[in-house]
Amino acid sequence: MQTAKTSTTPLRQLALHSTTTCSSHATAYGKCILAAYTDVRKDSCKQEFEKFGQCLREAVCLPRDDKRSVF
Repeated sequence: MQTAKTSTTPLRQLALHSTTTCSSHATAYGKCILAAYTDVRKDSCKQEFEKFGQCLREAVCLPRDDKRSVF
């Protein structure tokens, strides 16, 4: 008999938080991209992306490394 795995992998945590905990930030970022998809420019949705990334970092407890961006 197999038992269910109780621990979650970091990828599963990220997927869970991106669709539940941070769904409002993900929605805002997605709407921004959708609104600008025909004329996307660098940093056009930067504010929304940063808020979404910050939410994910906090949700999965990743430290912020200013030298490289995780999200």
